[in-house]
Amino acid sequence: MVFSTVISSTPPIFHFPKNLTVRFKQIPVRCSSTTSSSSSFSVSSIQLKSMHFDLKTYWATLIDEINQKLDQAVPVKYPEQIYEAMRYSVLADGAKRAPPVMCVAACELFGVDRLAAFPTACALEMVHAASLIHDDLPSMDDDQSRRGQPSNHTIYGVDMAILAGDALFPLGFRHIVSKTPSSLVPESRILRVIAEIARAVGSTGMAAGQFLDLEGGPNSIEFVQEKKFGEMGECSAVCGGLLAGAKDDEIERLRRYGRAVGVLYQVVDDLIEAKTQSEEYGKKKKKSKSYVAFYGIEKAMEVAEDLRVKAKKELDGFEQYGEKVLPLYSFVDYAAERKFSIGDQIL
Repeated sequence: MVFSTVISSTPPIFHFPKNLTVRFKQIPVRCSSTTSSSSSFSVSSIQLKSMHFDLKTYWATLIDEINQKLDQAVPVKYPEQIYEAMRYSVLADGAKRAPPVMCVAACELFGVDRLAAFPTACALEMVHAASLIHDDLPSMDDDQSRRGQPSNHTIYGVDMAILAGDALFPLGFRHIVSKTPSSLVPESRILRVIAEIARAVGSTGMAAGQFLDLEGGPNSIEFVQEKKFGEMGECSAVCGGLLAGAKDDEIERLRRYGRAVGVLYQVVDDLIEAKTQSEEYGKKKKKSKSYVAFYGIEKAMEVAEDLRVKAKKELDGFEQYGEKVLPLYSFVDYAAERKFSIGDQIL
């Protein structure tokens, strides 16, 4: 339910000026005067370095590796129809793989080999795909397309789509348990990862966000954004840290960072969608509650800018890890600016 651009089609609630581009000013970042003996980098130098970090190559390389592993993780078995529906969404062209990429980057931050993170990264993509399958159902957001192709239920039917989503959740957990290398990740960390994912998708996480997205309620917009969209970002960053054995205070920093990035990504998606609707007059009704619909463009842009500042501030606590923080740092600016694409993936 997060990191996913859904182009909907209701006549725009407001008129988005055609010459308006979604841009954000350069954000000043608090600099730390403390340096670590293991690193000569301060926050200000990390900010400078991130401007030259090749996130596109980093992301594209991970996408290739993750796609190969997902293809192996979700083979076609009996009954074939369920597996075909599962693979249709998990291996969809145009998938950005943002949750697994964030998980790997968070794991590598602490110097742990990315091989430790790949099983959980794949599981996160399975869970993400399952949530999108269910999110698109007629009884939920009723979206007919996803990632530039027909939604799962429009191809396989509502009944099969529900089963495919239901099957992907436990398959993800099983994949973590069976494929995470014990030489790199102790069992205790794996248990914490499974608990974290279960929390994120459960009745106090994404499910709660989807409920209020459907039912509404006083001041529900912030809750919907944080639960429906922020949870997957939070979970992805936290899982990477847990796999690497990060300290509790570092996990909490990753939690706040991931949540901010997840919501930021969605707010910018909504701004981009608003521009598309204004210029093309859309094709389909969108149910999801957004800052743009509730507060207008200018307020949504302020929210996005505040989220970018908040996410970067959380990374201040990782200056001792030097350049290893660059992928996570660059991820924030990408979420706000969307400066590149890779093949069919409009990242």
